[in-house]
Amino acid sequence: MHHKRAVISPNAPTVDTEFGELHLGLAMWANDDWRGSLLPGSGPREHLADYAQVFDCVEGNTSFYAQPTAEAIASWARQAPAGFRFCFKLPGRLTHELRMVGIEDELAAFLERIAPLKGRLGPIMVQLPRDLGGEVLPRLEQFFVHVQAEGFEWAVEPRDPIFFAKGEVERQLNRLLISHGVDRVMLDVRPLFSGPNTIHPGLAVARSEKPHRPLHVFSSARQPIVRFIGHYDEATNLRLFVPWIERLFLWIKQGKSPFLFVHTPDNKAAPALARLLANQVHSRLGWRPIGEFPGECQGSLF
Repeated sequence: MHHKRAVISPNAPTVDTEFGELHLGLAMWANDDWRGSLLPGSGPREHLADYAQVFDCVEGNTSFYAQPTAEAIASWARQAPAGFRFCFKLPGRLTHELRMVGIEDELAAFLERIAPLKGRLGPIMVQLPRDLGGEVLPRLEQFFVHVQAEGFEWAVEPRDPIFFAKGEVERQLNRLLISHGVDRVMLDVRPLFSGPNTIHPGLAVARSEKPHRPLHVFSSARQPIVRFIGHYDEATNLRLFVPWIERLFLWIKQGKSPFLFVHTPDNKAAPALARLLANQVHSRLGWRPIGEFPGECQGSLF
């Protein structure tokens, strides 16, 4: 029987188990607000290397807005350790402008550009527009048939309300994902919208940017992706994360390797919240906690 090595992050235990992995990450790997905590020092650094000391994956949001340069890809490949995973988003040009129609040439160019990172790629996320409903299903079917020989992993984040109505269209989407081994991205915005209405401009901005959709927990393949959008209020975040502890625990025991991406409204507190939440999963699994961040360790020397 095959044994998998359980790895959550560089802080995780290295014992052979039947468990899958828990990949933990944020929406970005550099933020000036993280200096002195997640990121050490104040001078110019290759922050991805610092980030990767704690987190083993990242949302590749930049690819949604523009195709990364070849130089950027080479730099990321140099900085990221072997176990690191980039979860790029399919360019918005393909999903939102072309709406998944006639995208073959631009898709090929994108996949060719990120190919040097192929050994460090998690699922590529297909984030659909908020107004693209059931008509996208045959396009997705064609898309996954087209890319099945490329060797990439995929995940879909639906946003149209029809995919949250528990009707036939949602069932068709879920069947499609299962048949192609594609996971559904679960966007958990409950903390963001249910927490207190604090007077903070970041809260209003985050609420305007994120679609207010119900949470449908559904794993159709082996790498479920959870995007947990936190609030400024820690008690709200902790309360709403409680069910995820058991869910992630069960998926990992089943041999699945979920990705947990943690956000906060302005992402200033995202590293600390991710550590807090992930350590509850570590505890449930009997794994050691994530300790000090690189910048915190550096500060402790003085």
